[in-house]
Order: sequence, then structure tokens, then C-alpha cells
Amino acid sequence: MERFTGSFTQQEPIPEAGIDAALAVLRHGRLHRYNTVAGEAAETALLEEEFAAYVGARYCVALASGGAAMACALRACQVKPGDPVLSNAFTLAPVPGAIASVGARPVFVEVTEDLTIDLAHLEAAAKASGATVLLLSHMRGHVCDMEALMALCDRLDLRVIEDCAHTMGAAWKGVPSGRHGVIGCYSTQTYKHMNSGEGGFLVTDDAGLAARAILLSGSYMLYARHRAAPGPEVFEALKLDVPNVSSRMDNLRAAILRPQIAMLDDRRARWRALYQGMEQGLAGVAGVRLIPRPQHEDYVGSSFQFLLPGWPPGRVAALVAAAAERGVELKWFGAADPAGFTSCYAHWRYAATEALPQTDRILSGLIDMRLPLTFRPEDVAQIARIIAEAVAQAGRDAAPAPVVVPAAD
Repeated sequence: MERFTGSFTQQEPIPEAGIDAALAVLRHGRLHRYNTVAGEAAETALLEEEFAAYVGARYCVALASGGAAMACALRACQVKPGDPVLSNAFTLAPVPGAIASVGARPVFVEVTEDLTIDLAHLEAAAKASGATVLLLSHMRGHVCDMEALMALCDRLDLRVIEDCAHTMGAAWKGVPSGRHGVIGCYSTQTYKHMNSGEGGFLVTDDAGLAARAILLSGSYMLYARHRAAPGPEVFEALKLDVPNVSSRMDNLRAAILRPQIAMLDDRRARWRALYQGMEQGLAGVAGVRLIPRPQHEDYVGSSFQFLLPGWPPGRVAALVAAAAERGVELKWFGAADPAGFTSCYAHWRYAATEALPQTDRILSGLIDMRLPLTFRPEDVAQIARIIAEAVAQAGRDAAPAPVVVPAAD
């Protein structure tokens, strides 16, 4: 049998321009974003300016992680301890973690078969909870109908913070992901679309929110050194009231990231080619449901998901094990226990949520895998063949033994 020998966690190397810029920072030693010499613009300030331009935002704040960006966004929106905050039930732990970090209460919303937030349940949950903020997770790069969502949120008077950890470079009807809500948050963790190990961004067009975020990030009274920021007069009314929750990005990570902004569009195209190759390889496999991508969604396919509708847990576990034996790493969101980065809302007991039957049914058969850009099209074709064969094997292994009727005497 074929066996895949590549790595699902190996990323491309940092571009040479990023390595050179990082070495320059290391040589001069001014890693802290506010440690500059006369006439020098810090790498972090330049990165914020360049990323704001890329997504078409007025303001940008570079932070220590994507989770830090979400927590900063919630604080900037003045979410208080005990406040309900709506979010997708299908997401990763940093999203409810950001809500819990400010003392707020996650209120989870059902997911649809297309892995996006259920708008009907969102409306019901908003009315029942009294929430005024939705932390919308574009989980695994699946973007919902943003026009319909924003119309609903406007009617419900919900402010939207977008978690774009999996959609940096994506768009809905030409509008960049993160630019529909009041704040967009991004991650530059190693497995995301730009790689600095850890890191994140917050973007907004709202001067007050931007000023609060900059003060929260830990600017002290050095906010004038930001370039993608509102004028000093906006800070005057806030600077003594907003706490310093130090979560800044440093110049070393910014230097690594700056050259990668220009690579995002090419990376999106390359990821799409890998994603579509996987779609082609799994199309028509019995027992597998692929996730349709809307024509208005310009997606970044850096990971791949498929559903196994109606499969019992034992059969799903058999598939994951059979694929693993042949070098293919599949993650199962319906597993009873969390593993690695993979967990679901039922595992986050601090959230004390009610069961969501629709989400439970969908996650019970949801399979996920990374598609790093170190993969080649032939790798994707081989992985798809292995998965198709493992699906068939899991079906045979789970099939009941035939009933043998003894012959009559």
C-alpha cells in the first residue's frame, strides 16, 4: 500500500528578505518596538502601516498573538466581566479563551453543514442572551454570507469582531476578510498565512477603538510613534483611563513578517491549487461529503475539511487510525477527548454552555487536515488516494459479520 512520507507541519522557510531584516534587528539590538534612534521608524510601526494598506484599513495594531488581538479587541469594545459574547460553536480554543480572558461569558451559536455560523440560531441566541458583541470565527477559512450576517447584526445591534486567523488574504465579494465588522483580528502563528512563530494584528477604521487598542497593547505614552494610528488628540481623552495590558509585537517578528505581506496573494493562489486538488481526489468517494465553497468567497485553502455523515464513532476512529498508519494526519473534531490543537465546545467546561445538537451532529463526523505549502500537487493526489482507500477500509472493518445460517439436516 502507498504511504505518504511528507510532513503536515513543515512550513516553507522564512523569505531571505525577512531573514536579512531579522539579522539587522539582532545586530542593532533594538527589539522593543519603542526602542528607536532619531529619525528611525520601528519595524513594527512600518509593518502596521503596510498591513493596514494591504487590507484597506485606516488603523492597525501589531500584537503578540492572534488570541491577544481578540482579547484586545474585546477590551477595546469595553466588554465587561460577566457580559455575554456570542461566537461560533465550531472554532478553536483561543476564541472562547479570549472571551474568558476578559471575564466575559461565551455564548455559542450552532454551525451549519457548510461549517459557517447558523444565522437563525444566531438571532435566537442574541435575543435570549442580550449579547451586544459577536466574536465571529471564520473557522478553518470558511466565510459565511457576510452581507446577510452584517444585515442581521445591524438589525440586532450587534457589534462584530472578526477572527480572521484562517482567512488572512481571503475576501467576500471583494471585501477583505476582517473588514466587515468593527474590528478584524489576524494571527501570524507558524501554521497561519504569514509566519512569525507567534504574532497577530488588529485592524479597524474606528479611531476610538484604535486608540484604546494601542493603549491596551502597552504603548505607555509613546502612541505617537505609531504610524497606522489616529492623531494624538484621540488619545488625550483616553490615556488615563485605559489600562496597559502589555501584549505588543516586537521588532524582530515584525522584520520577519514585513516581506511576507507581498507574498499573500501568491500564497492564496497556491493554497487554492492544493485545496482544489484534494477536492478532485475525494470527489465521489462513497460516505464522504465535501464542503461547497460559495462563488462569492475568495478563500485561502490552507486546510481541508470533509464530513462523514451518519458514521458511528468507531468507524470514524478506524478511518483516522488507518490513515495515520499510512502517514496521513487527520484531525477529528468529534473525538471524545481533545488532542493537540483539536478540541470542541464541549471540552471547554469553563464556558458552561448548553448542548448544541446540530453542531454535535456535524462535528461528530468532521475531519480536518493541514495543507502546508511544502506539499506539491502530486502529494495532494497521493493523500487523497490514501484517504479514499482508508474510507473503504473503515467501512469494511465496521461492517457487521455476515450471519451464517446452518444448513438444514
